Amino acid sequence: MVRSILLILAFYLFGAINAQQLYFPPRTGTAWDTLSPARLGWCNDSLESLHRFLEAKNTKGFIVLKDGKIVVERYYGTFTRDSAWYWASAGKTLTAFLTGIAQEEGKLRISDTSAKYLGKGWSSLTPAQEAAITVRHHLTMTTGLYDAVADDDCTLPSCLTYKAAPGTRWAYHNAPYTLMEQIVENAVGVTYNQFTTSRLKTPTGMTGQWFKIGYNNVYFSTPRSMARFGLLVLNNGVWSTDTLMRDRNYFRDMVNTSQNINLSYGYLWWLNGKASHMLPTVQFVFNGSMVPGAPNDMIAALGKNDQKVYVIPSQRMVVVRMGNAAGNVQLAASSFDNELWTRMGQLSCLSQSVRHANMNAGFQVTGNPTSGTLRGNSQERGSVELYDAMGRRLMQQEIAAGNWEMDVRSLPRGIVYLHFASASGRKLHLPVLLQAW
Repeated sequence: MVRSILLILAFYLFGAINAQQLYFPPRTGTAWDTLSPARLGWCNDSLESLHRFLEAKNTKGFIVLKDGKIVVERYYGTFTRDSAWYWASAGKTLTAFLTGIAQEEGKLRISDTSAKYLGKGWSSLTPAQEAAITVRHHLTMTTGLYDAVADDDCTLPSCLTYKAAPGTRWAYHNAPYTLMEQIVENAVGVTYNQFTTSRLKTPTGMTGQWFKIGYNNVYFSTPRSMARFGLLVLNNGVWSTDTLMRDRNYFRDMVNTSQNINLSYGYLWWLNGKASHMLPTVQFVFNGSMVPGAPNDMIAALGKNDQKVYVIPSQRMVVVRMGNAAGNVQLAASSFDNELWTRMGQLSCLSQSVRHANMNAGFQVTGNPTSGTLRGNSQERGSVELYDAMGRRLMQQEIAAGNWEMDVRSLPRGIVYLHFASASGRKLHLPVLLQAW
């Protein structure tokens, strides 16, 4: 037991030391450094179980990066590393990033009325109503345009009608987003594909192309290109030593709450860990985090049929999923997100060993590893104490029989030791890993 704890601690310390610098793959070629799942304390059996789950959920490609290095890369069926697939609405985040670059270069301002770039009469609104809509309203899904039209992809003026004053109503409406691409293209003076190539693809080594499908402009590329973009965002818009986005204020605003209606939405990015969230097609505000099973600081590019780019700054991780719909729900956000992250949280060998050990003792820790709240269940009341490796007590809490939880956000990340003493005198000692995995 002691030896296994020391091994796990060694793995953790190795990761902490080597996480000081992000790795960036070469811009050309297929070389990409890897990191063994064992270095993260992940069990092979759990990883294979995850792969079976992903395959059963119609996944085509799945990648996990840690500190920029590939930990997991798996393709299913006939899909390969070089196969291209659509990003769907996950591609909206590319537009958010390109908009920031266009503003940084002085080509546009998001505070400008969108008519400056689309021309007057781009909608069916009155001139005054139309002039009130800014580029920022397009980025935040708050244009006030009516989204329950026959075709919410339609960008013709006849399809763009008034519902509410801009900034007063959040609605996931595809057409105003699609017009964002036209806004950027008109502002920069080159085609959207040319601007994407020069500002994103060439500097990062991404591949891909925008294709017009009906009213929509859809990006197609490989899972590795998705991972490159996620790594760029993880590093705050800097690729290795090349700063692609220097406007720190825009980047910060892009990945944080952009309005007070849907707290879980930035500039075309979805945000986890907020007090409430809204979802596409409905006007309800749901309490709690969008993906409870995922780290609270996760930001995500989410597309139809479960196209995903998850970026987790606290863990220096990027997770990519491409494929067909994982279930019946085909919108940007789905139950698949939480199911996937629940399984990701079960990859740790430490989590497994603790779970098996303490179930037999009538005391269970379920939130281990954790990045915020340690949870469990006990057959009797008692005292829970947490100690560091030097034997110093970090926290103590009395618990009743039944479910219990401890807020450990104030403690440093790493391995700590949990001591449980029941009212009847029974004692149990367990290692606990304070991080998301």
